[in-house]
Amino acid sequence: MALQCRQVGSGRTIYFRTVILNGGNVMDIQLSLGMASNPRTWPIFDGRVKADGINLVPSPVHASELFWRQLKFGDFDVSEMSFSSLIMAQAAGDNRWVGLPIFTTRRFFHTGMLIRKDAGIKDPSDLKGKRVGVPEYQQTAALWTRGILQHEFGVEPKDMEFFMERVPEQSHGGSTGFKPPEGVTVNQIPLEKNIGTMMLSGELDATLLYIVDPNLIDRSTADLWNHPDISSIFPDNRAEGIRYYEKTGIYPINHGMVIKREIAEEHPWVILNLMKAFNKANDIINRERMEHVDYYVETGLITPDAIRTPLVQHGIRANKLVLETAAQYSFEQGLTPKLAKLEEVFAKNTMDQ
Repeated sequence: MALQCRQVGSGRTIYFRTVILNGGNVMDIQLSLGMASNPRTWPIFDGRVKADGINLVPSPVHASELFWRQLKFGDFDVSEMSFSSLIMAQAAGDNRWVGLPIFTTRRFFHTGMLIRKDAGIKDPSDLKGKRVGVPEYQQTAALWTRGILQHEFGVEPKDMEFFMERVPEQSHGGSTGFKPPEGVTVNQIPLEKNIGTMMLSGELDATLLYIVDPNLIDRSTADLWNHPDISSIFPDNRAEGIRYYEKTGIYPINHGMVIKREIAEEHPWVILNLMKAFNKANDIINRERMEHVDYYVETGLITPDAIRTPLVQHGIRANKLVLETAAQYSFEQGLTPKLAKLEEVFAKNTMDQ
């Protein structure tokens, strides 16, 4: 076995792991991979799944930090990526990335809104006129929450005053040229403060999202979830998620994957090989999930019909409605100047996946 390298476009060096097989050479392209660690990525991290022809070198990186590093420095060949930031970057002429329809995380983000109990907020419609925190205005979780507030509860972004925790030097927006949309007030939280401290001091009435993690760009540390002055905006988060899903059929996606365009153009075959690998990883996790769920099925606590179709699937076809809704919200909220088309965001050979 030997390690070889050669130069490709833009002076980039591609490394190959060469294995002698039956007298011939089999060359695996070596690609760095940045993504969060979760059940759907574990089989890639632990080596149970290998992408054909690719030697992946994975790094577990929290999404907040990862997207900043990718958008500013382009640290990884392949990575998880904020869907909102990706379409904003592309709309601004940054074409370094080709989207891959691999979606490892999804959640009802609007059910995670936190409020001060003394802020006079009884339901989401009371957010009008309130001071609202957000780690990063353009992040996909905030995009979904604002979209749902507008379409489900009649609260538009311009109805709230926002306070953003991340500074331009260390944020996704700092790399995409983010400016507050017309009619929307976005204040910068000074470095000596953060969303947590401002929620506890009463300087904020609510926060769309709250992140506590020791990464390079998020700085809140207070445990708001268990503080007596703070509560969820919904009395029953699970019931609200069920209501929204039954009404819309949407289970929001916030992250996809990207590959550097120069690699995709030099080695177009890697795209579907990566798709196959992540689909295989997802299949492994779904099988393991079923092994645990079988106990509940056998005792009647969960019906077989309720778990027949995995909710987390990769590809365009299974997620078209969700992706198009996120693109619509981005356009409505003034983050992108026109409605992003999926065929312009994702690799052409993935559109039928």
